[in-house]
Amino acid sequence: MPAEAYDLLRDAILRGEYLPGERLVEAQLCERLGASRFNVRAALQDLAADGLVKVERNKGAHVRKVPLDEAVEITEVRMVIEGLVAARAAARVTDEQASELDEIGLLMRRAVGAGEFRRYSDLNERLHSLIRRIAGHRTAEGIIETLRGQLVRHQFMVSLHPGRPTVSLPQHERIIAAIQAHDPVAAEAAMREHIASVITALREIDAP
Repeated sequence: MPAEAYDLLRDAILRGEYLPGERLVEAQLCERLGASRFNVRAALQDLAADGLVKVERNKGAHVRKVPLDEAVEITEVRMVIEGLVAARAAARVTDEQASELDEIGLLMRRAVGAGEFRRYSDLNERLHSLIRRIAGHRTAEGIIETLRGQLVRHQFMVSLHPGRPTVSLPQHERIIAAIQAHDPVAAEAAMREHIASVITALREIDAP
């Protein structure tokens, strides 16, 4: 089915199994995904619409490279939408969800203290995913997922940037505290501050 081929290929791209600029050969994808050529082509067109793939006539498809200036613009959009999501999460959070936020915050602190930065990166994604789940804003979540997919390589570089976890940890703690306090204004401000710092990190990485 086209949807299954789309999901499998999208996940492979997001996991970094296909690098930016790498060609996506239809015959190889058919074999790997166990899908027909028709379904693979449909998946590539849908991924092109998501901004993950670029399809060119007579050249085929490849994983799209996202330049820094576009990555910054995408992150600016994420800053607004994720601020909205954090505010909504603060208005809706339950006691059980607040405890789950506490648990992730504790694990993040331990990961930074132990220098386990890959684990911290995984917890970062878990935290943002939980906040979106608490907010329950399906439209915003769909937009964020599409934008996140385009930034996967940039996000990976930011997560490994020297000193990044020690910068982002207190930001995440402020987001958690504001949501637990049922303070939408503070939650939105804390999230926007956090995403703005990602933009700063992107520019630092690109600097000569």
